[in-house]
Amino acid sequence: MFDLILYQPEIPPNTGNIIRLCANTGVRLHLVKPLGFSLDDKQLVRAGLDYHEFATISVHDSWTECVDRFKDRRLFAVSTRGTRRYDLAEYAKNDVFVFGPETRGLPVALLESFPRERRLRLPMQPNSRSLNLSNAAAVMIYEALRQVQFGDCR
Repeated sequence: MFDLILYQPEIPPNTGNIIRLCANTGVRLHLVKPLGFSLDDKQLVRAGLDYHEFATISVHDSWTECVDRFKDRRLFAVSTRGTRRYDLAEYAKNDVFVFGPETRGLPVALLESFPRERRLRLPMQPNSRSLNLSNAAAVMIYEALRQVQFGDCR
């Protein structure tokens, strides 16, 4: 199924909510260091409820280490600076979605390393800055799941 990468996440409840999302959808979660919290942070655990044991989570020491794992897969960057609306792309099983840290998003150089058609954005009102990370991840994952007829989800 899909993989979701959080590049240097900062806010524990967002990651906890995403752990719950991944546990319930079968999406594998990858966290790229440095993290803005420890994996036993109370807020992270509380937001993820008892779903941590049902999620597949990998922690990577660097972006290079993480991305090397996916060299034969399609990666999509999701950013407010994306060039393509998320619902106009066609997804396939095993696609990978990359999100940046909550306060600054993906670094420009990293974002620009993705082909333009794989730099995605979620539409918002003109003066809006960004959606909550866990909400954006949920929107993205459910659109990808919808396109593959929800895989094993029922």
